[in-house]
Amino acid sequence: MKKAVIFGVGLIGGSFARSLKKAGVVETVVGMGRSQASMQRALELGIIDVIGADVQQALAGADLVLLAAPVAQTEAILAAIAPHLQPGTVVTDAGSTKSDVVAAARSALAGKVAQFVPGHPIAGRETNGPEAAIDDLYVGKKVVLTALAENSAADVERVAAAWRACGAIIHRLSPEEHDKVFAAVSHLPHLLAYALVDDIARKPHADLLFQYAASGFRDFTRIAGSSPEMWRDISLANQAALLTELDAYMAQLAALRGRLAAGDGAGLEHVYGNAQRARHQWITAIETAEAPQLADKAD
Repeated sequence: MKKAVIFGVGLIGGSFARSLKKAGVVETVVGMGRSQASMQRALELGIIDVIGADVQQALAGADLVLLAAPVAQTEAILAAIAPHLQPGTVVTDAGSTKSDVVAAARSALAGKVAQFVPGHPIAGRETNGPEAAIDDLYVGKKVVLTALAENSAADVERVAAAWRACGAIIHRLSPEEHDKVFAAVSHLPHLLAYALVDDIARKPHADLLFQYAASGFRDFTRIAGSSPEMWRDISLANQAALLTELDAYMAQLAALRGRLAAGDGAGLEHVYGNAQRARHQWITAIETAEAPQLADKAD
């Protein structure tokens, strides 16, 4: 690519830029964002080569545009892009929800929606901003593309090739499948982690509780260190699917409470044992899938 434009140069967008540069597949990276301070810092760190003065100038001659801003900003950014989107430019995103992003793209881009290929990199850290960006964030990680019927195979491949250059593994789902899956395995866990830490923090003896919180609490609540703005937007964007998963989880908690109140040790152990076996199987599957990649790196 001669030119890539990234809206949002924090952890996700900044790491994408660093990875493309490390792979040597892009000549110029243009950064766009709300904060001039963040843009300047990204320039100083070498994440981007140019700070975009305006959308028209930034998009001129662009091969690929990545939206790495909070999902609530998607439609406004796409609306700003639409008048200046040239036929040879492909736009993608890194949003954690997809049905709302697709709806926003259809509304904002109208006849140019075929140039938008929705995506979601399954990677992250608890830090934010340009300083958090690293050049190996996506190595061995999944990127889900939820291609539209209007997308050409060549445009989808351009997006896939960019992520593969970052070291990612490409998966494909429909937008609806994506949102149901990630409501269960990502969005609900974040909601639970935020809720637990907030609950502890509001107790009158919070200082004492945090003093004795150890590795189990730290591991369980690690994701509560993520961006509140981003997760507010994700929660609301995937409201229906997240409510479904939350209701199912609350039913599970109610059942566990009943067993605990009844002193039903066998019932509790059954649930704990089933969870332990499922987690072991999941970890084994992950390690088995990663083994060939590690062998390739060793070679």
